[in-house]
Amino acid sequence: MQKSSLPVNKGSFEPLGISIKDNKVNFAIFSEHATAVNLCLFADETRNSLLEEIPLNKTNNIWHIEINNLNTPIFYLIKATGPTSIFNKFNPSTFLLDPYAANVITTNQWGSNQKYLPMGGIAKEPFDWQGVGQPKIPIEDLIIYEMHVRGFTKDESSSTINPGTYLGVIEKIPHLKNLGINAVELMPVQEFNECEYAFDHPYTKKTLYNYWGYSTCNFFSPMQRFAYSNNYESAALEFKTMVLELHKNGIEVILDVVYNHTAEGNEKGPIFSWKGIDNNVYYYLDNKGLYPNYSGCGNTVNCGQMVSQKMILDSLRYWVTEMHVDGFRFDLGSILTRGANGQPLPHPPLIEAITNDPVLSQTKLIVEPWDAGGLYQVGTTFVQYKRWSEWNGHFRDNVRRFIRGGGHVGEFVTSLCGSQDLYYQNSPCGSLNFVTAHDGFTLADLVSYNMKHNLDNGEENRDGSDFNESWNCGVEGPTDNKRVLAIRERQMRNLLLALLLSRGVPMVLMGDEYGHTRKGNNNAWCQDNELNWFLWDMLDERQCFYRYFKSLIAFRKENPIFRKKAFYKDGEIDWHGKEPFKPDWGSDARFIAFTLKNENNQPLFYVAFNAEREPANAHFPDISPHGDWHWVINTYLPGPFDYREKDFRTKVIKNSYKMHPYSAIVLEAK
Repeated sequence: MQKSSLPVNKGSFEPLGISIKDNKVNFAIFSEHATAVNLCLFADETRNSLLEEIPLNKTNNIWHIEINNLNTPIFYLIKATGPTSIFNKFNPSTFLLDPYAANVITTNQWGSNQKYLPMGGIAKEPFDWQGVGQPKIPIEDLIIYEMHVRGFTKDESSSTINPGTYLGVIEKIPHLKNLGINAVELMPVQEFNECEYAFDHPYTKKTLYNYWGYSTCNFFSPMQRFAYSNNYESAALEFKTMVLELHKNGIEVILDVVYNHTAEGNEKGPIFSWKGIDNNVYYYLDNKGLYPNYSGCGNTVNCGQMVSQKMILDSLRYWVTEMHVDGFRFDLGSILTRGANGQPLPHPPLIEAITNDPVLSQTKLIVEPWDAGGLYQVGTTFVQYKRWSEWNGHFRDNVRRFIRGGGHVGEFVTSLCGSQDLYYQNSPCGSLNFVTAHDGFTLADLVSYNMKHNLDNGEENRDGSDFNESWNCGVEGPTDNKRVLAIRERQMRNLLLALLLSRGVPMVLMGDEYGHTRKGNNNAWCQDNELNWFLWDMLDERQCFYRYFKSLIAFRKENPIFRKKAFYKDGEIDWHGKEPFKPDWGSDARFIAFTLKNENNQPLFYVAFNAEREPANAHFPDISPHGDWHWVINTYLPGPFDYREKDFRTKVIKNSYKMHPYSAIVLEAK
């Protein structure tokens, strides 16, 4: 290799990636097993414009160099040389993406990356945060809205100027505020290749993409295809603009992050970054050089290695300090608890480091506490770290089961009270409560299908869970039967009521506010179409349910009894059956009621769920001399409710009410 024509110095081994100071650019990259690492500089975003290939210096396992007076923007890749073995993937002729590249350059044209050739880049473009700080909403007050950036505004019914983009989200902030949302949980926005598995379905003729994006190509760069402009730095600028505008409106931004595996996949997968830089360190390998598949996606990031731990920590810090995000949801987070050999650890160093990191001290930390390798840690490993909340799969299943008429009343009310059986070491906020999420049935499909209908995914209906705790209310799929439709509407109301009256942190799914259907597809990861897109015209058609949805959110936000960061104490709640103070705790019981009281033992609300096939005569407890019961919610009523309107606060005349099958009521003491 010829000596560089650029003015270079040895440089520093930290920080990793690119850093600029006083017109000097420092490059640093980790590789323990490489014997040589070269920095490749390009004139533009294309790989046929190579300007210079510069050998890097080595300090311990860090390769580095400093270049003076290097003009920005900078376009660069890496080449690494090393030993040949079953554990290594070194190829000195292969261009590699820097794992710390904070600006991955591809294209903003969705579906055009059939041959994915990313490049690292950097510019000095500043961003004005206008003095707007982060909302810092107490976790017990969050109403989280899980959403997909592209799907939120891609449908033409959104009527947005910038559909399917970060800027498109900004245009729909009024909807989020009207709904009552104060936190969005964005499905993956770190750079991924939507064309990774792209193919045309043989029957539907639709092109299937990696739409959800759970296959990361870089942990520092925002997804380019969610940017409206096709500039090498537009994704970062537009993402920051979106965050700024959400913060201006009091809405926090939580990222769904995928640190458990990468898009390089298994033995047959591409080599574009970590594999070619140090395959034997970044990934778990067995004694044959194969990839243990704890992620279910081909490879697994070795979170027991210090370099992987540092990369993940540095990535999280970057998104907080540079992008101003407010928190993270860790996909298949149990993988982060595995050691260097894949064994689960009781006190995982990566989790402890994230928990105690000063930069991350104010962020929300949410974890999916399981993986595809058999770990299921709901209520176990993460509860010892009081800053973490878990996607509570028990809550989802318990609420679904009881509301559909499956009994298990004890498990149902335990979930409503904050899952103290699981989070007694923490608080109800250890439980991220949900009944629907991107993975599984939507709210409407949960009450319309007994079975998954995933043929459109091209996997012969083998994909997706077979255990959904769903009930089609008598007919599978679409129907004109008015009785079935009425039951479905009630069940959707019941499920939402159980969610938003529960202690813990509630999360709702994009599109559920109008009853979005994926037509029974419970694994729509590859559907870049109306199955996943928010259909804004349906929001107009379903105004009745939408009004119920947003009114119920407002009801929760204005009544702190449901949001306390503590479990119910003795005297705060009385349990009832159809008769006051006579609850039926039998495993087949399908009716439960309770009274919530304040610190002075005064009644606040009476709530009853009837999941029986027959009417149930609910007798209310006498609350004199504290006042009288007044109506707030009756999920049987076909019309909307707004508890703030006087018409919905009428006094209860009798001391009992004949509840309809599959319905719920809420009364308020006044």
